[in-house]
Amino acid sequence: MDQFIYKNQKKMALGITTGGCAALTARAAALHLMGNGPVTESTLMTPKGIRVTFPVVLSDSSENLAEYGIQKDSGDDPDVTHGTYIYTSVKRINAPDAVPEYAFQSEIYPNLYLDGGEGVGRVTKPGLTQGVGYAAINEVPRRMIFQAVEDVLDSADDQGKFLITVRIPEGAALAKKTFNPRLGIEGGISVLGTSGIIEPMSDKAIVDTTETLIRQRKELGHKTLLVTPGNYGQGYVTNYLGMDLSSSIKCSNFMGETIDLAVSYEFEKFLLVGNIGKIAKLSAGIMNTHSHTADCRWEIIAANAAMEGASLKLLKKMEDCITTEDMLKYLDQEDLVEPVMKRIMDRIENYVSMRAGETMEIGVYMFSENFGLLGKTAKAEEILEAVKAEAEETDR
Repeated sequence: MDQFIYKNQKKMALGITTGGCAALTARAAALHLMGNGPVTESTLMTPKGIRVTFPVVLSDSSENLAEYGIQKDSGDDPDVTHGTYIYTSVKRINAPDAVPEYAFQSEIYPNLYLDGGEGVGRVTKPGLTQGVGYAAINEVPRRMIFQAVEDVLDSADDQGKFLITVRIPEGAALAKKTFNPRLGIEGGISVLGTSGIIEPMSDKAIVDTTETLIRQRKELGHKTLLVTPGNYGQGYVTNYLGMDLSSSIKCSNFMGETIDLAVSYEFEKFLLVGNIGKIAKLSAGIMNTHSHTADCRWEIIAANAAMEGASLKLLKKMEDCITTEDMLKYLDQEDLVEPVMKRIMDRIENYVSMRAGETMEIGVYMFSENFGLLGKTAKAEEILEAVKAEAEETDR
């Protein structure tokens, strides 16, 4: 699509969400069914306020049904669904038993029903915005799809009842590359999008996924959260702490927002486990640890090393280091790893406790690939035991 944004000084193409694709093809199918077919392109005003037009292809039609497909364009976002085809059919129905048991309905659109077909995931666990048994079509995409079809029916003055079905033939295979299996969504991908538009490398999408995981654990009755920034943290969880990864969630670089979400969902205990490269930034009050936001690892470690008596010669050597692992090797030469890490952990405890407030206890473990456990906050062990106990209780 011919829409762009500038991110990190680069011109990057916007994309269309799966929900936007479903709405575009639903509109095309409705137009065809109302006698305006065949349709070669479809236009949609997205919730973001951007009008988009995409080519669509007719895939099936009969007297009472039309189905159109669209090839998803994710722009410059590294989205696993880029290039896949999304199809939506609109079918005229008469008998009530023609409506699937778990079809979505809306009071605003009483004559329309919506369901997912092949390759659209089906919800099997509570905690999502859709009930168990329903297709994994999120709220905004549902509204977009209903509205797209209703607009066409209003223009045609057709008061009939219609079943809308979204299918994504490659969805089951693509789902293996997403969070869906962990969310209890089986058989395919989700139809997503809060704005209809994909912005490349969307931070919001990551935070939204983290919130979904947190909300789901809350719905399942959990009171503790085990959080890791990424793969390193998950490795420490299994190798050092002896925990099953199914008990953890990833927060990527958004540690502050994840703490805020945990507090808002009234969790009692929160344990963060990660690598020094990210976790050390918390000691400076940095709660978004992406290097584009704050890459100050040397400054943090050097400042704390200086406070513990590190020589100027050592600090200058550390300044040339590319990784925190290399910095640790220099600290080790002057027996400063333990005191420097202790100082950093004390500052981490101060900042994360302030962020969490008084309603939730929070603990942090910080590891290194080469040095193992570097430090932990005062209540980290106690919180770890609570997390383990809750996990064991859940497994019974």
